[in-house]
Amino acid sequence: MRLTDRLKRGFVGRPLGSDKLGETLLPKRIALPVFGSDPLSSVAYATEEILLVLSLGGLAFYHLAPWVAATVVVVLLTVVASYRQNVRAYPTGGGAYEIAMTNLGPRVGLTAASALLVDYVLTVAVSVAAGVANLASAMTSLAGHKVLISVVLIVILTIINLRGVRESGTAFALPTYGFIVGVMVMVAVGLLQTAFGHTPQAESANYQVHAESAFGGLATVFLALRAFSSGCTALTGVEAISNGVPAFRPPKSRNAATTLLAMGLIAVTMFSGVTILAMISHVHVAENPADLIGANGTATGTQRTVIAQVAAAVFGDGSFGFLYVAVVTALILVLAANTAFNGFPVLGSILARDGYLPRQLHTRGDRLAFSNGIITLAALAILLIVAFDAEVTRLIQLYIIGVFVSFVCSQTGMVRHWQTLLRSDDPEAGDPVARRRIRRSQAINFVGACVTSVVLVVVLATKFARGAWLVCVAMPVIFVVMRAIRRHYDRVAHELAAEPGPPTLPSRVHAVVLVSKIHEPTLRALAYAKATRPHSLVGLTVAVDPAESGRLRQAWDERGIGIDLVELASPYREITRPVLDYVAGIRRESPRDVVAVFIPEYVVGRWWEQLLHNQSALRLKGRLLFQPGVMVTSVPWQLASSEQAGRRQDRTAPGAVRRATGSAAPAQATAGRDTADRDTAGRDTADRDTAGTAAAGTDAGTTGATRR
Repeated sequence: MRLTDRLKRGFVGRPLGSDKLGETLLPKRIALPVFGSDPLSSVAYATEEILLVLSLGGLAFYHLAPWVAATVVVVLLTVVASYRQNVRAYPTGGGAYEIAMTNLGPRVGLTAASALLVDYVLTVAVSVAAGVANLASAMTSLAGHKVLISVVLIVILTIINLRGVRESGTAFALPTYGFIVGVMVMVAVGLLQTAFGHTPQAESANYQVHAESAFGGLATVFLALRAFSSGCTALTGVEAISNGVPAFRPPKSRNAATTLLAMGLIAVTMFSGVTILAMISHVHVAENPADLIGANGTATGTQRTVIAQVAAAVFGDGSFGFLYVAVVTALILVLAANTAFNGFPVLGSILARDGYLPRQLHTRGDRLAFSNGIITLAALAILLIVAFDAEVTRLIQLYIIGVFVSFVCSQTGMVRHWQTLLRSDDPEAGDPVARRRIRRSQAINFVGACVTSVVLVVVLATKFARGAWLVCVAMPVIFVVMRAIRRHYDRVAHELAAEPGPPTLPSRVHAVVLVSKIHEPTLRALAYAKATRPHSLVGLTVAVDPAESGRLRQAWDERGIGIDLVELASPYREITRPVLDYVAGIRRESPRDVVAVFIPEYVVGRWWEQLLHNQSALRLKGRLLFQPGVMVTSVPWQLASSEQAGRRQDRTAPGAVRRATGSAAPAQATAGRDTADRDTAGRDTADRDTAGTAAAGTDAGTTGATRR
């Protein structure tokens, strides 16, 4: 087994057969941490985001925090109730995209999809950055390495998710439940202390906050709305369950709806508890730490997160309880990204299935996970982390827009769905009891659509100038790209559509075998070409060196091959152009004929051997593929190193087809040329590559016997 294979199996695990897909389905207890870690983790910073915004007006505006938090709770419960209707009506896992596409048309559907794709990328970036920031609150020595730590954590999350949904869910269940227990205990202990007269006091309770400006009238309303929009980060990730319904065990819809309700109730309880304790303990934070004035009248310059201050006030700074809450909070914030790692690949697969994203995103990897989607998400999130220096305050401004765009699209689509069902001839719509149930569901979704629409307007108004405009630009760009991809696939399908009747046979087939010297690969190519029984057969060589061409001609005649050898003059020592001109000349003389070009090549098994051999065959094939009426056949000759590599792959690849040494069948994956390079010649060969790979029993492209 090669080193790369060993590393892959060590990190990702052994491949799983397609018949094992049912074993990867999730019970509710595992689905909750898999799909609910994002909204549950929002408890760690939603309260803080509210207080940070209100601090702009000074401590006098902190009295608005409970009202803002209560409004966020109402919106959260409304969205949870609305999405419970979604998962029952659309259990296939498309979420907002499928609902909007079905009921409101492709444009609204793609708008929802582009919003979700942006939201998932931001979820990973914000969650990991917030987790690292919270960890740095407890261990200040890490503050200068936030970007590096964030990137490493994303890579670790990627590897875990590449192992499969079930394994990643099992790995993340303990930290998620540990966070729930830690926050619940903290809230309970803090409330009991208050009830018995021992009110916890935060380390910043005696700090003052310097107001950036005076707020009054409409400015106060705008500040409250801005605090509300920041607090709505608590709603991120609620839609993940509706996108991941297929991952649940049967009955899928009921289990998904139950998990969604449990997630909403737990999130509301923890968010409310943390907010109440923050107000009781008088936690003071500022958007700019320089505005936080200590007891001695000087700026503190640094501040802990709200949940860290509450934990220190309840359990004592440096105590086991404080450290436990700090650690599990950092873990859940990082693992919240797992919600996106489950949602983004599934949505990408559905979009790829519908032709709006590259089809490679639709296929499952060795572990039955959508590996290409997982890797794409990780790469985009790392790009954001580096670009924004892992600063949560800067990243959070981009957040939420995509969330509420998808909320509005899905809830509006559900209202249309129920209305269509009521007007249809469906027997269920004629039953009075069923009609009342449908009307109730429609009313819930209507309220959800109205509430989320209002929140979207508020979020746009308060966050647009602070960085959210980037999302407003990214979403239309993604929308246009997806439309362009779909047009491409439609155009290709139209061009490839077969006409009725049997295939049209060419008038004649002219076989051309490229010859550089007389050796075993050339003789095999000549024999194989002759066995195809073409109407004409010639050997073709380019005379770059007259002396070498003379020796080739002499060896050709001495062997008595019995096939004409055509020499092409090349005064400028170019090989590709003379061959192309010769083939084009045959086509001009007989446009209805086909030219079959046979290219002998040998296959090496080590990467460094590829650097030592001429790649002219690859360049020539790439150019010939653009010639109409020209078929290109590679005739491989496996060297000893490639035979050894092939035997190693046959021993390790499940279900691999054994290749006969020296055959004209597809060559090993370690061939000196790769079909991926031929894909860059301008043709979409994703489906053909997949078929060819499966036939060869390897996980990469091949150079052998590929006829076009």
